[in-house]
Amino acid sequence: MSTVEITIPEEVLISLKQSPESLSQELCRLAAIKLFELGRLSSGLAAQLADLSRVEFLNILGRYQVSPFNLSLEELAQDVHNA
Repeated sequence: MSTVEITIPEEVLISLKQSPESLSQELCRLAAIKLFELGRLSSGLAAQLADLSRVEFLNILGRYQVSPFNLSLEELAQDVHNA
């Protein structure tokens, strides 16, 4: 596993009322959600980045208004047509 290091100003931690560890975990989850939303990571890899099971990851997507379905409008229309 690789490590990525970022610097967080102390004021940000105080403002968010979070420890460095809890902010690190939240940032990984938020990054995983956004990378999944952008189609850059599969749900399985995004779940791995978020340190969650795939089911847990898919369940939290709704909190961030992210659809678990990565279909374009054309793909969705085709699925409806095929149903």
